[in-house]
Amino acid sequence: MATGETGFGDVEFDLISLQYHSLKAGHDYGQYVRDAKNAGLDDVASFFEDVQKEDSERAHRCHELLGKLTSA
Repeated sequence: MATGETGFGDVEFDLISLQYHSLKAGHDYGQYVRDAKNAGLDDVASFFEDVQKEDSERAHRCHELLGKLTSA
């Protein structure tokens, strides 16, 4: 496993990056939900909520995998 400039292996870096971006996107989707609801577009708001949930699940899975890697 390569260790780049960060001191972390590529796989750890990739998981951390994916987790960060999933969390950031999930945060941003909150505004998208509000915008859709304010526009009276409940179907669009529901779609954004689904996407937000998927990113939250993705971030949790990254967290689990990072835990496994760091305990090994």
